[in-house]
Amino acid sequence: MNTRDPFGLHRKSSALSILQAGASAAAKSTVSFSRQTLETSKQAFETGRQALEDSGILPDGMSFSLPHNIPNFADPQRNFEDNRWGSSGTVHGHRSGAVGNRAYTNGRNGTGGYPKGNDLPLYKDKPYAYASSRRKRPLWRRKRVLAGIVLLLGLFYWLELLPSISSKRAMWAKGRSRHSKVLDWNQRRERVREAFTLSWDAYERHAWGFDEFHPISKRGTQMVPKGLGWIIVDSLDTMMLMNLTSRLSHAREWISASLDYNQDHDVNTFETTIRMLGGLLSAHYLSTAFPEMAPLPGGVKGDEDLYLEKATDLAERLMGAYDSPSGIPYASVNLKTTEGIPSHADGGASSTAEAGSLQLEMKYVAMLTGEKSYWDKAEKVMQIIDDNGVQDGLVPIFIYATTGEFRDSTIRLGSRGDSYYEYLIKQYIQTSQQEPIYRDMYDQALGGVRKHLLTYSKPSHHALIAELPEGIGGELSPKMDHLVCFMPGTIALGATGGLTEADARRLPTWGKKQEEEMKLARELMQTCFGMYRVTLTGLAPEIAWFNIEDPPLHEGEATPPGDLMDELDADWKQDYVVKDGDSHNLQRPETVESLFVLWRITGDSKYREWGWEIFEAFETYSKVAHDNGFASLDSVNQLPPTQRDNMESFWLAETLKYLYLLFSPNDILPLDKVVFNTEAHPFPRFELGRLFKTGWKRKPRGEDGKILHARDADKSSTQS
Repeated sequence: MNTRDPFGLHRKSSALSILQAGASAAAKSTVSFSRQTLETSKQAFETGRQALEDSGILPDGMSFSLPHNIPNFADPQRNFEDNRWGSSGTVHGHRSGAVGNRAYTNGRNGTGGYPKGNDLPLYKDKPYAYASSRRKRPLWRRKRVLAGIVLLLGLFYWLELLPSISSKRAMWAKGRSRHSKVLDWNQRRERVREAFTLSWDAYERHAWGFDEFHPISKRGTQMVPKGLGWIIVDSLDTMMLMNLTSRLSHAREWISASLDYNQDHDVNTFETTIRMLGGLLSAHYLSTAFPEMAPLPGGVKGDEDLYLEKATDLAERLMGAYDSPSGIPYASVNLKTTEGIPSHADGGASSTAEAGSLQLEMKYVAMLTGEKSYWDKAEKVMQIIDDNGVQDGLVPIFIYATTGEFRDSTIRLGSRGDSYYEYLIKQYIQTSQQEPIYRDMYDQALGGVRKHLLTYSKPSHHALIAELPEGIGGELSPKMDHLVCFMPGTIALGATGGLTEADARRLPTWGKKQEEEMKLARELMQTCFGMYRVTLTGLAPEIAWFNIEDPPLHEGEATPPGDLMDELDADWKQDYVVKDGDSHNLQRPETVESLFVLWRITGDSKYREWGWEIFEAFETYSKVAHDNGFASLDSVNQLPPTQRDNMESFWLAETLKYLYLLFSPNDILPLDKVVFNTEAHPFPRFELGRLFKTGWKRKPRGEDGKILHARDADKSSTQS
């Protein structure tokens, strides 16, 4: 039986203890990366043992083998052991009632040290085998011990098992380039589940009921005076999928007793819709369609519709945002008065992505309640945007709620533009492909992306979706936000409708267009994963820049790139440029979202492996000390990276959920049955029925997407 001996209670000698301590340190830096490296360290031990015996340093009869108590960081039990360590040092205090202009905080008192009792020793941060009896040994004996240490360290250095300051990058690159020979996806899924519980439990300990969690300072802040349940509501469906029933019950109790939207405070229309409304609607869907995922606590009666009731209350309050002169929703809304509020920046304009990414939620709540007004308000936004008649379906990133016209000409699929394009195809999917108008808009927009934004890096020809700061006809900017990495999955979803690629190929609708789109999805997926593998931490920056040809290459003009070899001097890494100001990591989900979709559709296991590599990097660098959650990073090219005092709600709602689904069986939330909103909240597909229909038509337009004038439209009709 393996026996953990963190306090050195079973050690036989000081010499062996110190050697074990060195072995533990070496193993700790290598085991977590791969089993293959551990095998190398075992060989090093055997060589070291033989050398010590030959020199007479190791007494006869003294055993020398790899200590049984070296922690196995791949063992699921490890997290339980870590929890014991982390929780033992917690000093609990009371929340503060201090209220600021925006942030309402709570603090934890205490020093964070360890108690003087018998729970844990004060020297927990010392090496496992601290040689307390060393002073009793004669001087010559200590010299031999020191000689043995020097010999062993020299041996490890020769075998490249100990990192130096100059070799940190090399060791990290070597470690993450290897994959386990025996793949147990259930075990990997469990590791993701444990990361969620660690994150959630830290939030529960230090910031329960608060909207934002600061894991380093161990406190919470509110976005409105009484809170919105930002983290709690956003995490409901993830807990259901992971079968975390006790934590879910606690969350449900808080929602029932404490969640109150009747607050005189403005909130962002888009974020509140996708996170709070979307989270409640998804929780309602999963708890009713799969009641075993969310069993009601004992004694709860008449509260089965809690999530839907809260969602309907919130939807009513959000409706005021749509009461603008044009019908484009205001950027913010007051929850108590339901009054829409123009943006405080950007000339009062709303973000196009935000205005065009409310439809899945509003249409679903309309279907559940039978209230057609939700549907009408949401789809009116799509008509106003489309009536601008943009070229090739590419929309500028700001639109005025007062006039319904675009503010400027900047076009990008990153911030302010991204989810508009995502919701075009997802609206078509949500209503069981019964609204072809959104398919037409999506096809036109994707064609515009391929024509105007798609280019290739040099020298390796990675596909990227660039930006047009001055609009179509202006100079292409080789900048790609991590946010754009939703596109590989979205393109694959549009090409197959959520079916597997094998099944989609059997349909009569499959053709050259779908082949090209799947090829593009794969190429963009590799580019997005390269954003991770190119950095020192293995985590992606917020923004990547690329070296491109002048003039830029267009689709079909570049040879496909090779594999992303994980070597420090790999040629493909020359294509990427990570600027200091863009090198932070916010725990974003877009890449793992697309990996999940590509795995489900193609069945190519490399997407699972890429996802696992990303997860291990999060565990290595984003995990906060003492199991206090996971944090964002200041720079992905700094070792060790500086952690920011923030854990995003979408870390729980999206990133860990998509990783969990990536490693789960494919029949859990199949892509041909559900549609995920842009916050990873799953909704069921449904048919229009008698009550709902598409209430608008597109104006006639030319091949470039621009609207034809009446005379041109008549001429076009006559010619046809």
